[in-house]
Amino acid sequence: MDIEDDILQAAKELAAKEKSTAGAVLSRLARKGLLSPAEQARTSGPAIRNGVPVFPARPDEIVTLDHVERLMDEEGT
Repeated sequence: MDIEDDILQAAKELAAKEKSTAGAVLSRLARKGLLSPAEQARTSGPAIRNGVPVFPARPDEIVTLDHVERLMDEEGT
């Protein structure tokens, strides 16, 4: 198997952070890369944007400021 030096180094660094092995890191990333976009979305959880989880839109509901304020009033926040 031929793995480019920069990829191997990145895998080793991730492995050290995760207390794992470079082989395990490369296998996990390869499996993830082989998933279809729909499968990736299902297995990865919500996207993170600016440190905040972003959940998929609901096709039957548009969230407005009024909606948020109503929910906050109901929860007492």
